Amino acid sequence: MNQEDRLKRLRFRAWHRGTREADYMIGCFFDRFHAEWSGAELDWFEGLLGQEDADILGWIMRTIDVPDQWQGPLMERMQRVDYVEVPH
Repeated sequence: MNQEDRLKRLRFRAWHRGTREADYMIGCFFDRFHAEWSGAELDWFEGLLGQEDADILGWIMRTIDVPDQWQGPLMERMQRVDYVEVPH
């Protein structure tokens, strides 16, 4: 899969999570930051998309511990939650 198709697929998966809250937290994060990510960071995000929304939101909101494999700079950035833009 070429890079453009991969990014389209990741964006779709980030914005179609099943709940509005997850869509905004994960989708906005992708939209805001993906252009500056390395291949390894895209791989991390793609793997994260395979996790349950309840877990991801718990990790972002710090209500449950983040497993070792998801800890690091990208999760720390997600936990700031200053990237979410909800349209009026």
